[in-house]
Amino acid sequence: MKIVGISAYYHDSAAALIDNGKIVCAAQEERFTRIKHDASFPHKAIKFCLDYSDTAPGDIDAVVFYEKPLLTFERLLETYLAFAPRGFGSFAKAMPTWLKEKLYLKKILRKELGLITGGTLPALKFSQHHLSHAASAFFPSPFDEAAVLCMDGVGEWATTTAWQGKDSKLESLWEVNFPHSIGLLYSAFTYFCGFKVNSGEYKLMGLAPYGEPRYEDIIRKELIDIRPDGTFRLNLKYFDYCTGLRMTSPAFAELFKGQRREPESAISKREMDLAASVQKVTEDIVLLIANTLHKETGQKNLCLSGGVALNCVANGLIQRDGPYDNIWIQPAAGDAGGAVGAALAYWHSLSHPRPPLGGSRDSMQGSLLGPSFGDDEVTRQLDSFNAVSQPIPETDLASTVADLIADGNVIGWFQGRMEYGPRALGARSILGDPRNTEMQRTMNLKIKYRESFRPFAPSVLAEHAAEYFSGCPDSPYMLLVMPVSDHLRHKGETDQTGLEQINEARSTLPAITHVDYSARVQTVHADTNPRYHALIEAFHQKTGCPVLINTSFNVRGEPIVCTPDDAYRCFMRTEMDYLVIGNRIFAKNEQPPWAETDNWRETFELD
Repeated sequence: MKIVGISAYYHDSAAALIDNGKIVCAAQEERFTRIKHDASFPHKAIKFCLDYSDTAPGDIDAVVFYEKPLLTFERLLETYLAFAPRGFGSFAKAMPTWLKEKLYLKKILRKELGLITGGTLPALKFSQHHLSHAASAFFPSPFDEAAVLCMDGVGEWATTTAWQGKDSKLESLWEVNFPHSIGLLYSAFTYFCGFKVNSGEYKLMGLAPYGEPRYEDIIRKELIDIRPDGTFRLNLKYFDYCTGLRMTSPAFAELFKGQRREPESAISKREMDLAASVQKVTEDIVLLIANTLHKETGQKNLCLSGGVALNCVANGLIQRDGPYDNIWIQPAAGDAGGAVGAALAYWHSLSHPRPPLGGSRDSMQGSLLGPSFGDDEVTRQLDSFNAVSQPIPETDLASTVADLIADGNVIGWFQGRMEYGPRALGARSILGDPRNTEMQRTMNLKIKYRESFRPFAPSVLAEHAAEYFSGCPDSPYMLLVMPVSDHLRHKGETDQTGLEQINEARSTLPAITHVDYSARVQTVHADTNPRYHALIEAFHQKTGCPVLINTSFNVRGEPIVCTPDDAYRCFMRTEMDYLVIGNRIFAKNEQPPWAETDNWRETFELD
């Protein structure tokens, strides 16, 4: 039985295909269209899934959409009525789209699917938003039973949901509903600090360690009422997302004694302290709810999904201070993961058992679920650029590239199947030497073209993770922030404050050590990604260091590269030194001159 799951029309559209309960392939539409967070119908992602799995349109048993639009419409109407006459402008802007399109989504989905399938239309089903999140968290996990926690901005009504999973069943326990949302609280601060909502939340998380949580008490007193069990209610006086076109109201600016930071302007201490404050409140809420869920279920395992599960600092806090023995986080925790979750939720609603894991860590296959490209296809795509490469024997590849990294070069690394989810996991990655004191600045400003304060993540051999990161468990999807081990730290007094702290080497691995001595860790396993593991092992043998910098293969505002064509173009536009695709190495100084017909950086809207 083949089921296609779809998420679309909000942000991070995606498609996934499962076959008899096994995840075969999944990808976000943005990777194909090159529009970051593309919300359009995932034509290209669906086509990839069908082509990769060799599935004819007539072989699809069902297509499952990740949420129920009529319930979302109900929420919008009830919210506008509750706040009337406020919000008429927002209402007038939203309603035409709903009345023309979204209310008739079933018809639209059939039309869009027909364009792909040539008119063959499988059964069309609808999941619920948080059920899709919960299914994506529990069913691919390695656990037979677990507590499941989903937190995001908003689904149809729910913003936080608690579940209990056992075998092939998910039981809903309780929920917090709109407009009370920890995800929207965090997004409100993202907006107020001048970053883009649904995109810049990770920037806010990265900025937080530069500040002090001096607004924490104000947030707790004025913005949110947090109960002992972690559930909460927001003071809607300070927010405008219910009826307006902004996240915050004038009262929010008055409370924090200033207007919203203009995007791309200088970041002040106020923004750093706001980020630190809302991050601290978020961590406390997430930990409280996780503890409550443990008391209610008695489960030793916890599964996480929803956009808040991408807050890897909060995840690390649960790992270190929470009551669970094991935590598993869906690598595509945001709406993109709803495509996998919707398909799995429908499959298991038919009382099918979960497929056995065998020797796998989970059923996400390392989240390497996207397209791959053979040597002939690489040649076909890159011949148009007259690209020059040197073939390297398989036996020498890891050692050769490890030498290049150890010599201070920055490498574009393009191997195998593309990652599903927002993190580069060693398939579409930019790699560097974490021991290099200049590498963070170089990679941020000359390669990624992004804000200098943003930290880089380490990939570490799983067998050495605990030596380098205190208490580090398996973290294959780069979704846990853990402390850098004490013996690696450079300790001492410093008079540097704010963003000046970037210039201080805080450990023997300065390029991946954040200002609070933390790192967002990816543990790399030989059975999941053998080629990437072999590269890090070769670097370890040469340098004594089993860690590499791993950042996503893209520039700011661009989706992670998908094809060899994307990779070469990004390589030539930046100051990367080498590109490695399969067993071929492209040296920058051997390539033909690169000319752009326009200002390419304007192609990508800043995130």
